[in-house]
Parts: sequence; C-alpha cells; structure tokens
Amino acid sequence: MLGALGGVVAAAAGLAVAELAAAAVRPESAPVTAVGAAAVDVTPTAIREWAIRQFGAADKLVLTLGILAVLAAVAAAAGALAVRRLPAGMAVAGVFGLLGAAAALGRPEAGWRDALPALAAAVTAAGVLWLLVTAIRRPRPGSASAGAWALDRRGFGRLVVATLSVSAGAALAGRRLGGHGSAGATASRARFRLPRAAVPAPPVPAGADLRVPGISPFLTPNRDFYRVDTALVVPRVDAGGWRLRIHGEGVGGPLTLDLRDLLARPLVEHDITLTCVSNEVGGPYAGNARWLGVRLADLLREAGVRPPSEGGPADQLVARSVDGMTIGTPVETVMDGRAALLAVGMNGEPLPFAHGFPVRMVVPGLYGYVSACKWLRELRLTTFDAYDAYWVRRAWAARAPVKTQSRIDTPRPFARLGPGPVPVAGVAWAQHRGIERVEVRVDGGPWREARLGVADGIDTWRQWVWPWQAAAGSHTLQVRATDGTGAVQTGERVGTLPDGATGWHTVTVRVAPGS
Repeated sequence: MLGALGGVVAAAAGLAVAELAAAAVRPESAPVTAVGAAAVDVTPTAIREWAIRQFGAADKLVLTLGILAVLAAVAAAAGALAVRRLPAGMAVAGVFGLLGAAAALGRPEAGWRDALPALAAAVTAAGVLWLLVTAIRRPRPGSASAGAWALDRRGFGRLVVATLSVSAGAALAGRRLGGHGSAGATASRARFRLPRAAVPAPPVPAGADLRVPGISPFLTPNRDFYRVDTALVVPRVDAGGWRLRIHGEGVGGPLTLDLRDLLARPLVEHDITLTCVSNEVGGPYAGNARWLGVRLADLLREAGVRPPSEGGPADQLVARSVDGMTIGTPVETVMDGRAALLAVGMNGEPLPFAHGFPVRMVVPGLYGYVSACKWLRELRLTTFDAYDAYWVRRAWAARAPVKTQSRIDTPRPFARLGPGPVPVAGVAWAQHRGIERVEVRVDGGPWREARLGVADGIDTWRQWVWPWQAAAGSHTLQVRATDGTGAVQTGERVGTLPDGATGWHTVTVRVAPGS
C-alpha cells in the first residue's frame, strides 16, 4: 500500500518538475499536454465525434483527467513493484518519461528542447521513487530483520507531505513562470486597438433579432461563441512577433507580413455565421459574429495568385497555425468575391486568444475545418492532389460547403408546457446562400411557415418564430429551412462524417392539461 502511494507521489513530483521545465521551453512541451495532443491525433474520428457530443467544450478537460488517471494507476503499480524490485519500478518511470518525450518531439513545430520536460519528469519521478522506497525498506536501527521498515506510517506520511509540498511549489513556480512567458502576448492584446474599418458593416437591421425568450441572440457574444479545436493549451501569440508568410505555386514571390503591414491594408467588416462540421442536427456549434479584417482575395492577388478559373496553378490554400494545425481551403472559393477575411476583430474587440488572436481566417459558406484557421502564421498555395490537410487525412472531405440547417431553440427538448399559445423559435443558416423560408410541423402534420427575422445578408443565420396553439399531450416539433437557391433542407438523417450532418431538428415536449 505504501509502495503504491509512493509511486503516485513520485509521479506527481515528476509532473511538477515537468511543469517548471515546460515554462522554460513552451507550454505545449509539458508531458500531459504533449501526450494529450498525440492522443487526439490518433483517436479514431468516431470516438472523437462521440467525445465532442458528450462533453462539448469540456472534452479537453476530460481527456486530461483521463491521462492523469491512467498515469496514477501505472505509477501506483510501479511503486508497488519497486518495493519488491526497485530497479524495475524505476525503469517504469523512465519508460513513461521516454514516451512523453517522444510525444513532445512528434508534435508539429517541435524541436529537441521539447523533450526536456518529459525527461526531467522521468528523472525526478525515478529519484523520488528511489527515495521513498529506500526509506520504507531500510532496516530500523537495532532491528534484526533486514525487511523491517525504517519508517512507521506516520513517518512515511511526513515524508510524503514534504515531497508533495516541494512538488506543489515547483508546479506553482512553473505556472507563474509560464504565465510570465505569455505575459507579452497578454499585454500585446491589451494594447491592441482595432483600426477603423475602411468599409464598415451596416448596423444590424431592425427586426433581425426577434427577441423571443430562449432564442439564440442574433450576434453571439464572444464569451459564448463555440470553440472546437485540437489545442489542449490555447496558443498565446505576441502580436509584436507575429508574422505571416505567403508562398507556394502561383505566388510571384514569397510575401512576409507583420501585423503592422497587414493593418496598413484596407479593413472591412462583415457579419458572418460560422459552423463546425462536428455540429449534429440541432447542435450548439454555430455562432454569428461581426468580424473585422483584410480581404484575403486582395492579399492573394497582391502576391500574384490567380484562381484556377483564371489559369492559376494552385487550387488549394493551406493555412497553418502556430501549433502546426493545417487547414485546406479551395482557392476558387476564397477568391470568388465572398467576404473571406484575415480577421483581427470579433464583435468590436480584438480576437480572444481562444478564437485566434492576433489573426485568423474566416470564410463564409465553408465549415470551419476547411476554412477557419486560428492563430494563423502561414498560407501556402498548392493543389488538393498534392497535399491533404490535417482533417482530410482523418477521413473528412477535402471540400465542405455548409449545408442548410435549422434549429429549434425554444421550447427545449422534453420541456413541460402549459396549454395555449407557445412561440416555437430558433435559427436557420445556409451561409453564402441565405435563408428564404422556415417551416415547422407538429406530430408529422402539414408544414406551417414561420415568420423570419429580417435578413442581414446571405452570410448570417436568420431567426424565426412560429406561434403554436399547444394542446394537452406529448407532441413532436420539427423544423426545416429553404435556402436562397430554393433548395429545401433534406430530412434524411446523416451524421457529421465526412462533410456535415443533415436531417430535421426534432424536439419532443409535453403539454399539461388545462385547468
């Protein structure tokens, strides 16, 4: 029992020292973070999609806790083994350190220094394990038994507490130093002032927000905007050191810009709805914001890029983030006149770190995994035949236009309602095609047309509401939308893989009998 506890304490000490070492390297090199990122990469798509559905934005926390739980179990076993065979228990600590180092070295943008935190963790864990096991195995003075413990449980407890106290101090120091390491980025965002838009967005039209209780607000507040990505640690990029490189096929000459260079170009403002391909029918991974940025097509033309329709050799624009994520976007789509942006502002503020500060891509009409690269640092022109971006290598489609979708926000599933008038309301989206009509039906009956909020262009969602005279009993509500091309949203239920879910959002409610 004491051996297992010693193993767990040794592992905790190792992780604390790794936290301290990672502060001197980079946060992504911490063993738990590196192993978690590697686990995300190798996790089958179906399991990843299940995790997103089950845990939402907490999926990364659940993964981290799972890694720690596995590590604790292995550490306890190593500690128990070390009481009988000390070298074998210490070897387990060394092997786990090597695995952590390999995971860190396998990350995009990694260098040899990224292995140091995991190696420091292994050495520390092995050393602490030796100290604890030796203490409990050393014969007591005057004892005839070589196997008698030198420490009773109270003495061993004091040694454990001392070790954990030192470990906590190291972990806290690592956190503080790591925070200082990102202080420059935090300060650069605090100092950043959004320039005025050369082409500002018009005010949101009166009537776009129907102000129905329970409906999604027309503009999603930054704090509530969905986040789906693979970063276990949100990159914090110093705006002063940010650079963007544009190169590849069809580029007249490689172009490198800093933030000042980018902001010297005309900025435009647009209201655009973004949607994640992992969004199930009726799911929460859609949001609408006012974005400020530079037209991506203008920047590409400045670099000499022509779309394939004009004879350009590249049909794919590969965006790369500071954490190595790659996202491939059709060049033709980016340059067809839509409001494809390198965005620096979101709802009147600098981009939040979690949403890509200082610069990200926003392309209306495409799912985020083929368009919305955050923490952008590189744009490379190539072809779809020559290169598969991160998600395409994991069985997702290379091209993924957003599908027409609608969602019931109120009433909520399984709500208990009173009889009489009930507003059924929600949002519908078909970015870059717009929404022309939304219809609702009850219990498989005829479709009834809902009232739409005023349109704010074709790149945003539209709110809708339908007055329902609810009668007692259990009822099923369904919604469908028609986009600006006249295409009606399909009722065929298909999952998210490989290019987005389809189907009608269905909500079941219970209406109480009248009094």
